[in-house]
Amino acid sequence: MGAPGLRADPAGPWPATYLGRVEALAVVEGLNARLLASRSATAILEGWCAEHGMAATPRLAANLQRGADKPASEETRRRLNAGPDTLLRYRQVKLACGDHVLSEADNWYVPERLTPEMNRLLETTDTPFGRAVQALGTTRQTIGAELLWQPLPHGWDQAPPPAATCGDLAIPDHLFRHRAVLFTAERVPFAEVVETYGAAILAFHRAGRPVDPACATSPSGRPQP
Repeated sequence: MGAPGLRADPAGPWPATYLGRVEALAVVEGLNARLLASRSATAILEGWCAEHGMAATPRLAANLQRGADKPASEETRRRLNAGPDTLLRYRQVKLACGDHVLSEADNWYVPERLTPEMNRLLETTDTPFGRAVQALGTTRQTIGAELLWQPLPHGWDQAPPPAATCGDLAIPDHLFRHRAVLFTAERVPFAEVVETYGAAILAFHRAGRPVDPACATSPSGRPQP
């Protein structure tokens, strides 16, 4: 039995209290920073899944969206040093660990800069892109990072804490997005990826927290005034 005044939150809704919002922001920003500093989003997401006990086997699977197609922009071709006659392939996947879809990825790559086995894996299997091409000694250069959700209002760090808000925190489907160019060990660009990270990032079991007094229920079952 837990200590009095503590709530053990299962994977699911986060509290919409000020503390709940601050903690959710800290978690999102922490993972965001780890991904930006890493060579492999696949490795970071698998580590995240393992650390947070989100799957019995914390191994990332790329659920390939077969038949998906999206032409590369002129900017993408320029960043990949790919002229108008250079073949680019498009791959769209949902990256899942267990039952949790942690991110969605759009990827444009130059097949002639990969090995035949790498191309086979990417075209016919659910192997994550980073794992399929890791023999290239991949490095990545982030060219865009965007926070899509802000659980705290603008200027919150200089404002007094708001009045208590009870209930569940409304978390959108998409939390943040990265765009990056991938290079071989010889610094040859071979792919561009857009990764959109989702609400399942926060779907892990959390330790108990003190219940906000303003949200404690009275004997009648209603919040205290």
